[in-house]
Amino acid sequence: MDRLADRLFALPLLAAAMACLVRPYLLLGGRDFTWSGMVRMLHGPATLWPVVFLAVGALCLLGALLFWAGLLPGRPSHPTGTPLFGRDAETGPKGRPNLRRAFFVLPVIAVLVLLADQFPRGAHGPGGEVASPSQPKANEPKIPGPKTNEPKGQDVASAPPAPEPVVPQTPPPTASPPEAANPPAPPTLPALVPPTPPAPVAPTPPEVAVIPPPTVAPLPPAPSPLPTQPEGHRDAVVWLAVAPDGHSIMSASTDHTIKLWDIAGKHLIRDLGVHKDMARTALFMPDGVSALTAGDDGEIVQRRLSDGAVLHVFSSGGNGGVNKLAISPNGKRAVSGHDTGNVIVWDLEKGVVLHVMSGHDWSVSAVAVSPDGKQALSGSIDGTLKLWDVETGKQLRSWHGHEQGTYGAVFTADGHQLVTGSGDYTIRLWDLDSGREVRRFEGHEGTVYALALSADGKRLVSGSLDGTARLWDMDTGNQIAMFDSQTGPIYAVAFAADGTVLTGGDDRTIRDWPAIGGDGVVLFAGAPE
Repeated sequence: MDRLADRLFALPLLAAAMACLVRPYLLLGGRDFTWSGMVRMLHGPATLWPVVFLAVGALCLLGALLFWAGLLPGRPSHPTGTPLFGRDAETGPKGRPNLRRAFFVLPVIAVLVLLADQFPRGAHGPGGEVASPSQPKANEPKIPGPKTNEPKGQDVASAPPAPEPVVPQTPPPTASPPEAANPPAPPTLPALVPPTPPAPVAPTPPEVAVIPPPTVAPLPPAPSPLPTQPEGHRDAVVWLAVAPDGHSIMSASTDHTIKLWDIAGKHLIRDLGVHKDMARTALFMPDGVSALTAGDDGEIVQRRLSDGAVLHVFSSGGNGGVNKLAISPNGKRAVSGHDTGNVIVWDLEKGVVLHVMSGHDWSVSAVAVSPDGKQALSGSIDGTLKLWDVETGKQLRSWHGHEQGTYGAVFTADGHQLVTGSGDYTIRLWDLDSGREVRRFEGHEGTVYALALSADGKRLVSGSLDGTARLWDMDTGNQIAMFDSQTGPIYAVAFAADGTVLTGGDDRTIRDWPAIGGDGVVLFAGAPE
């Protein structure tokens, strides 16, 4: 009977053991009940409860096994017939009553531990994990942060400021007048006047937020309209050349026309010719009798100045449009740069192609011929510069001169140096003997599109897409003067015979600027729009 009772008591001990041993597994979420997981749990922020559960569970399991096996008898074992009292009686039980009573208490302890685990324990969440104050709770809605109205694709620093909220201004309290020199009279008691009933108050309309107009900087005064003349260019002036005698100017325009102007008389001499596409270059021949003009139609045309008659047409064929053209000082050779990246040397006396020089990977945007006529320089829109032998067509040197395209080039009088302008906003002076940069002229804020040297070689004028022309000292690289058109890009520059600066640009005009700086005058106006 006692054996059956012990086995029945082993069942609640086993149940308590299972409950205590399963609790750590539940604390881990049922995902990591491994030795490493137990180690991490025991090294967590609350190690007491896992240890208590494991200890109580182990003791309950041990008690269940001992009671089931009958190893904890409750009474002493007596031989049959042995007296219970007297000398021959047992002086002490042969079982383990204290240990047995301890195991009887274990189920109660297990129940208490399980109940205590259900109560909150300060800042520790289930399993002893510390709840982070920065993390939202499981069922707590997230509060979105403030939305911004930053425009996409726009720098925040350049975004216009949002209008400031309107704060109703309360009138300041009226300042009390200064006290008089005499002491104030004693206050009089108010007269007893029956109270006036309050006037009916009209309902006030709901307040409407008044957004002030955005603060805008005052606009500069509009420039006075430019003068016009019917015979002027109808589009941008992209090239200027001064005749050897200094009396006339030849201009080329994207309106396809070439015009010849009289400087002293300030009038149009004649329309010298028309290209099938925009005209790019117009150069006086050294003899002063004819001119060479070129354009996007791929033709180089020799024209007589006296009447504009066509003397010869040089066709570039498959080499594409003629972007730039230069003539040797003796008038025997011409060098042209083309869309295809090829450079062509022309024999002007025979009217034939002398060399077709390839090597540029991109369109040629600048050409120049040395003062002795033996070398030619070509620049490409990728910033590459190449030096050629005009008579043999061989490449003498190639280097990457600019980070952007080269759009202006001119040799110095001695032929040993070269000046180039570029889309990287710089002008650079090169030593052709060593191929090294000698000096850099900086100040333009746009592509330097055109260059011209004064007759004495001491000054350089540059025209830029930033709308300015600038005069430079060749010896120091310092800027002497700046001429601001305020009407758009300047595409063409030249020195007049008297040393003044001539410019042509997007406004269709040809202007004359004083050599010492200052405002220019419209020498030849464009046609009415």
